[in-house]
Amino acid sequence: MRIQLLPSEFSIRRLPPDSPAPDLPGGEFVSITRTAEELSIVAAGRGFRCFKLEGPLDISLVGILASISAALAKAGVPIFAISTYDTDYILVGVSHLERAIAALEQDGHAVRR
Repeated sequence: MRIQLLPSEFSIRRLPPDSPAPDLPGGEFVSITRTAEELSIVAAGRGFRCFKLEGPLDISLVGILASISAALAKAGVPIFAISTYDTDYILVGVSHLERAIAALEQDGHAVRR
């Protein structure tokens, strides 16, 4: 699997479920997800780096996210995963970045920086 490390840092915020979605500037990656329990926002900020699985990936493919997350779990790297129709994104804390890259490459994935 080819994986691209996006160049910017990101923040992850959790707000109450009834919070209005903030006006966010565009960027290379923004995600807003609302559930009955929360409003989660990923946008430009600090603290996290984002891996993009190069796609588009066919929605019928099985085990891709499991393979990536297993390699990172084995290395002790916590993740925040987001899926879109075309691909998956995995955020890791900046303090785990080098360990994450090493684990992915050791597992046979090509990481493009």
